Amino acid sequence: MEAALDLMWEESYGAITIDDICRRADVNKGSFYYFFHSKSDLAVAAVDALWSEKWKPQLDAQFSPSIEPLKRLTDYLQAIYKRQVESKERSGKVLGCPVCSLGTEISTRDEKLGAKIREICACKRRYYESAIRDAVADGSIEPCDPVEKAASLVGLIEGVVSQGRIMNDPEVIRHLPAMGLDLLRARSAAVA
Repeated sequence: MEAALDLMWEESYGAITIDDICRRADVNKGSFYYFFHSKSDLAVAAVDALWSEKWKPQLDAQFSPSIEPLKRLTDYLQAIYKRQVESKERSGKVLGCPVCSLGTEISTRDEKLGAKIREICACKRRYYESAIRDAVADGSIEPCDPVEKAASLVGLIEGVVSQGRIMNDPEVIRHLPAMGLDLLRARSAAVA
């Protein structure tokens, strides 16, 4: 699953084959078919494992209610920039978000994989909504609809990260925390 995720993220879902995945994972094709019926089944399992084993525990910690709401969001947005700098240093490429990249490529052509990607995106959005709701409650941002504001924040994040990938330049993403605070109309006293 890790080999498949890496290849889908570094290249694209459509560009990789089962042979490529088996080669990267150092397994034979028979072993692949013992566990998975298709590349799509593997991709669904891999994305699900990425969510449950890595992203959800990280987001639970980053978005803990014990952390001030705007700090949750700005730390998260800063971490996005840092991850893209690391991906550029490691692979020579700004890789963007693996789930967004996969989703934009395949979600309308593979219903099962598309559904899994939409599920993960909805789960991530709820973390943003919670932080925004708490920021409204503590007065650090103006009253707003947290669901709508979270949807706008998702658009900002994915748009800026995609631009970083297109330009192959993580510096495009550097100011994402400030852009996020601006979008949320954070009160200056709360930011300081």
